[in-house]
Amino acid sequence: MQLSSFGVVANEYTRFFKNTAEIKYLKMAEKALKRAVKIAAVGQADYHRALARNYISQHRFKEALKHANVALDVGGGRLESQYLLFDVHMELGNYHEAERYLESFKNMYDSGYLIRLAKWNDYKGDLKTTIRLMERVKQKVLSSKNKEIQLWVFTNLADYYGHAGRIKDAYQHYLKALQLDPKNAYAKKGIAWIVFSYEKNAQEAMRILDEVTKTLQAPDYYLLKAQIAEYMAEDQHRLDSLDKYYSLVQNPEYGIMYNIPNAELFLEHPHQYKRGLQLAEEEVKNRPTPEAYGLLAYAYLKDGQTESAMEIAESQILGKTYEPAILLYAAEIYKAGGITAKVVELRSELSEAAYELGPVKASKIQDL
Repeated sequence: MQLSSFGVVANEYTRFFKNTAEIKYLKMAEKALKRAVKIAAVGQADYHRALARNYISQHRFKEALKHANVALDVGGGRLESQYLLFDVHMELGNYHEAERYLESFKNMYDSGYLIRLAKWNDYKGDLKTTIRLMERVKQKVLSSKNKEIQLWVFTNLADYYGHAGRIKDAYQHYLKALQLDPKNAYAKKGIAWIVFSYEKNAQEAMRILDEVTKTLQAPDYYLLKAQIAEYMAEDQHRLDSLDKYYSLVQNPEYGIMYNIPNAELFLEHPHQYKRGLQLAEEEVKNRPTPEAYGLLAYAYLKDGQTESAMEIAESQILGKTYEPAILLYAAEIYKAGGITAKVVELRSELSEAAYELGPVKASKIQDL
């Protein structure tokens, strides 16, 4: 193959992965990009950035950071490299570094900056500002002919609207995404969640997901199907969905991509608590974010190490994340530790997040 072909081939394999969720295509894209990085004399920064993006998709964040730094050092597309470094540092929980890069490319007229400023405000818990910024981005991209960025903006804005309880707006933006791409699985998944969590129409949500999984073999879609089946009290359907999930993630090419959901599943079964704890510890080493620490704290709780769980909740979770699933873990930990005031405070906050948690997890709020 000619060097110029590697980027094209990698892009095609990445597109195949997005359309099918078959991990082999993401790995083949990685192979092409590694070869390009090795032999390219010109355009190295582009290849290093593309390989970093590939590693982000595989949750290999430290390797992604290495290639993002190389891209910046090599030169060429400096702004794109700075964008990438912000993205990687956010994934790694290096928030001071991420903020430093955010300041380095500040430009309120630039969509790339506004998208990342929105992400920063979401991390800080300022959802109103996040939505306002993303709405500005939407107005900018509407006039562009870039279908891919329009899809990304519509689906991400839909997600934010859902978090804010603006369900009708979320639904309309998932529909906008489907108008651009009728096969867009992420938008269909978003609509399925609205139908399930907001409308409580589990049958219709399952029908939508059944259609999606005819062509898309993404493990997390089967986890959602298992959750809906649990709500419907259809035990066999739930087990079938979990079996399908397990059969997919057994593929070693997934690497560490599904450490978190795997750990969460292990923590549902007493004889698997140690395995769940092991994966949670591995995830914290990979990306020490408040979300990863939340999982670790919950694993300690399940393993009977309540004091360790409370220490992590106090130092790494409260005030550092606004993710409802993690705050639910913290509430369960404080309940086990007998800290009633904290439980009451968290329960009040979580009661407003029932839509995000979904009917199955939201039912746990009542148990607090």
